[in-house]
Amino acid sequence: MRAKTDGRKDRSFPRRALAGGLLVLAALPLASLSGCSTLDENVVQRGYIFDEKAIAQVRPGMPAEQVLILLGTPSTTSTVGMEAWYYISQRVERMMPAMPQKVTEQRVFAVYFDANKKVARTGDYGLKDGKVVDFTTRQTVTGGGENRLLQTLFNQMGRFQYKF
Repeated sequence: MRAKTDGRKDRSFPRRALAGGLLVLAALPLASLSGCSTLDENVVQRGYIFDEKAIAQVRPGMPAEQVLILLGTPSTTSTVGMEAWYYISQRVERMMPAMPQKVTEQRVFAVYFDANKKVARTGDYGLKDGKVVDFTTRQTVTGGGENRLLQTLFNQMGRFQYKF
């Protein structure tokens, strides 16, 4: 049995379909921009996450084992000179996903030990104190450069004296 109608056609279905299609078309550009909408998406925190309370507890004379318990495994250790542990953290930002990254913050907390493996002193260094640590290649750019040999040769040529 059919429901009674007053002779008019039901036009609500095409209108609802049209409204739904318009809604989908309006949502597509917003969905594609949603990846760019978060502010922290282009900020990356690398390395050690500092706990200020734990760092404040590191004191001269403290054994290395206790430092390891407080701060955890260091990011790197010294290879030359006195024994030292380095805890390194970096904040890297970029304006847009396709743009290059820029180091905006860097912190290196150094713990120096004496011959008895007791804390001799600590150091807290920032970006203004030194060079940027490259986490990718695990190398830090040193002073000098590739053209140091040429500079030395040219300097020596200016100082060269003939002695008879």
